[in-house]
Amino acid sequence: MAICNPSSSSSSSSSSSTKPWIIHGLAVGAAAAMALGAHAYLYYRRSGKFRSRVIGIIPARFASSRFEGKPLVHILGKPMIQRTWERAKMATTLDHVVVATDDDKIAECCRGFGADVVMTSESCRNGTERCNEALQKLGKQYDVVVNIQGDEPLIEPEIIDGIVKALQAAPDAVFSTAVTSLKPEDAFDPNRVKCVVDNHGYAIYFSRGLIPFNKSGKVNTQFPYLLHLGIQSFDSKFLKIYPELPPTPLQMEEDLEQLKVLENGYKMKVIKVDHESHGVDVPDDVDKIEHYMREHNLH
Repeated sequence: MAICNPSSSSSSSSSSSTKPWIIHGLAVGAAAAMALGAHAYLYYRRSGKFRSRVIGIIPARFASSRFEGKPLVHILGKPMIQRTWERAKMATTLDHVVVATDDDKIAECCRGFGADVVMTSESCRNGTERCNEALQKLGKQYDVVVNIQGDEPLIEPEIIDGIVKALQAAPDAVFSTAVTSLKPEDAFDPNRVKCVVDNHGYAIYFSRGLIPFNKSGKVNTQFPYLLHLGIQSFDSKFLKIYPELPPTPLQMEEDLEQLKVLENGYKMKVIKVDHESHGVDVPDDVDKIEHYMREHNLH
């Protein structure tokens, strides 16, 4: 695939008024106070210093079993990685946005449209490990790292802000992410990851299969199934620990890195958002997203 020709036009016209709704609110009340100690919790919240320094990292690799060279594919004239970067730059909670990649073609493309790039090793097993390596190479202190999926070119800046604020408001969590309503036609698509959440807004499980799964074996059109959007934020201290945690059985069976977090007993905060998911997993998804963008006058 040829190196992209980055477009310099702005993505501001593609921003929508979508606002995230946090499941059961952002407040963690007494439980949060107990987790840090009441005095420390109140001090950090009032001072505005708790998890206040935030970086967004877009991990990108050229090699992919389902879609090689995906970050460089053009979507209505712009490389997909550029569209994702432009969206991320619009988030108000991010102090800095960088692309982390092991590929020279992707790096050249990103620098061409003005993105900061951190080169990472080919040995990274997933996006989270790539984010961790990039964070170490940057050499700057950040409290929260947002792993922004490069194959979500229409990600809403408000969703990025939502998961950051959710993590800042939940000291007992080390990770936050977002879900939206699952479309019935996506129920049995293994590329669409599903999620179940407890009554306090913390993740219980993620799966490529439909969850919960009822005994009829059919989709219950009355049940509010949840689709995982992929974007996630980490406490930076936990991110340093994550690569050292051994792979876990559920993580390996489902091939979902967030399961390693849950299997090791860490808590993950989840927000629910009203978002039309348009992830690019396979080549056919490019035509679908371009059709959607034309219909909605998104350029």
